[in-house]
Amino acid sequence: MKHIDFSNVAITGGFWKKRQDLSRKTTVKAVFDRFTDTGRFAGLNCDWKEGKPNAPHVFWDSDVAKWLEGAIYTNRQKPNASLEKKINKTIDTFLKNQTPEGYFNSHFQTQEQDRRFTDMDKHELYCAGHWMEAAVAHFEATGDRRFLEGLSRYTDYIIDRFVVKKDTGFDVPGHEEIELALLRMYDVTGDEKYLNLSLHFLNERGINPRGLQHAQGLHPERTWITAPYCQNHLPVREQKVAVGHAVRAVYLYTAMADAAAKTGDQGLKDACEALFRDITEKKMFISGTIGSSSQGEAFTVDYDLCNLLAYSETCASIGLIYFAQKMLAMDPDSRYSDVIERSLYNSVLTSTSLDGKAFFYENPQETVPYLHTRDSGKSAIKWPKMQRQEVFNCSCCPPNIVRLIPSLGNYIASLDGDTVYLHQYMNGTVDLGNGKVLKIDTKYPENGKITLTVTGGDATLKARVPGWCVNHGYETVKGYTTLNLKDGRAVTLNFPMKVRFLEARPDAIFNCGRCAVQYGPVLYCAEEMDNGKNLRDLTLVARSRWVKGIHPELKVPTLTGRAFRRVFAEGELYRERGGAVEETKVTLIPYYAFSNRQANEMLLWFQVK
Repeated sequence: MKHIDFSNVAITGGFWKKRQDLSRKTTVKAVFDRFTDTGRFAGLNCDWKEGKPNAPHVFWDSDVAKWLEGAIYTNRQKPNASLEKKINKTIDTFLKNQTPEGYFNSHFQTQEQDRRFTDMDKHELYCAGHWMEAAVAHFEATGDRRFLEGLSRYTDYIIDRFVVKKDTGFDVPGHEEIELALLRMYDVTGDEKYLNLSLHFLNERGINPRGLQHAQGLHPERTWITAPYCQNHLPVREQKVAVGHAVRAVYLYTAMADAAAKTGDQGLKDACEALFRDITEKKMFISGTIGSSSQGEAFTVDYDLCNLLAYSETCASIGLIYFAQKMLAMDPDSRYSDVIERSLYNSVLTSTSLDGKAFFYENPQETVPYLHTRDSGKSAIKWPKMQRQEVFNCSCCPPNIVRLIPSLGNYIASLDGDTVYLHQYMNGTVDLGNGKVLKIDTKYPENGKITLTVTGGDATLKARVPGWCVNHGYETVKGYTTLNLKDGRAVTLNFPMKVRFLEARPDAIFNCGRCAVQYGPVLYCAEEMDNGKNLRDLTLVARSRWVKGIHPELKVPTLTGRAFRRVFAEGELYRERGGAVEETKVTLIPYYAFSNRQANEMLLWFQVK
């Protein structure tokens, strides 16, 4: 099954059109400006000298490359002369400063000229992979091969060092990404050197500890650098449990799934299926994000889903979407497209402020401000930040948003022979080829009504019935219902939406006795600014009449209902159960909208009566 590229999709109105417009008008420029302020773009000139400010960091190139990829997607949808000038300048600077061998890394070319490919933890191949993805985006958008050819030379140099001479200090990347990027290069060029190098890095992982041991010796203070941390503990076909740094992991799993699809490797496919189940059945927060611990930005033990301490990096959510998309290509099962939806409407949207200028790196699942003052020093708990920032020292997440939002069309539909699979519901049109166009008319996620019309011929369509929808009445196979669309005749799907109270299995101990509130695909939370302090003491009344509305300040949907809270006498720390309670109104807002006013209490999991 092949996804339909976003270049053949137009999101023409509704919920996601507003987000794409915001990204195009505000977010792309906001990230560019902050990267300019911090010296990331200037670093590409490779002329930094000791004593000057803004020494290029080992991962700065990847920040710029991701912004560049997203800017290319944005400009492809709606050309803008100013943005195109920035794109071309960035590419020209890269090509100008490549070494004769094709190597490019602004950190190593200015600060560690003689240490190329010696340190597994220095992100060289990670940065190279993101330049490859940007080059693919540029070639697909313009047909210009200059940037692509520059990355072809870089690939030849990597092959020479890692495969032919084997004179590097490590055998596989410490931070995976180049593996999936090489497969994208293979897709657009058909040159098997990219496929073979990707498979080389996949097949070498978990075989030789040499590079890891060297990195540990260079960075003894980084106690988290272990074989599981960078998924180097087992050969990839034997990896069945998700471990280590969550972003590195899902980037690796994405490449494994794509390679399995391209080569028919059953061992890779089996490993990916096991890994996806392990993540989504034992290690995923209800918002569709992953990574429980700030130590190593990592997975931990099963069901460690502590809301207050959730790390939940934005890049990990996006990586999970990539992984699910590749799994969906091999097996059209709504398990995968449901996870994409959950992540998109909750963790991904939550990462960005409503004005499109600020971002979460980690995405808290609950906030209690006073707890952040409880201790200090080296042993202090690392609480996730409660407010978004415009830029970080490690600012990988904002440009990841910049490249995801304009390419959302990639996730809407796929073709399996003559059958169209419809995965996500966004208002717009999909060019199916051969003169056929699918029109999607919907106000989703405001309601579950979707009207579908095919013009230019008949079509067999399999539409996903969302996992949140119960009592829908459609016959499904792997979560998809079959529709036979006739040329020009509209067919309407209707997925009833209601306020739902979701509970977690008992193993997820932090959520025992509590429920999350969901309406359609969107999670709802309570904020202190609307409901007062001590949100954990609220008990929602499930059978109250939940009223939909619009928040007067945030201009987002609200759900208003009844709740109870206990009343204690002044100075009364403890009391016998059954004391005084008072009824109160509770206002819930979409989780993606929290912390857009100020840092305050936020709660996703409630007591419910």
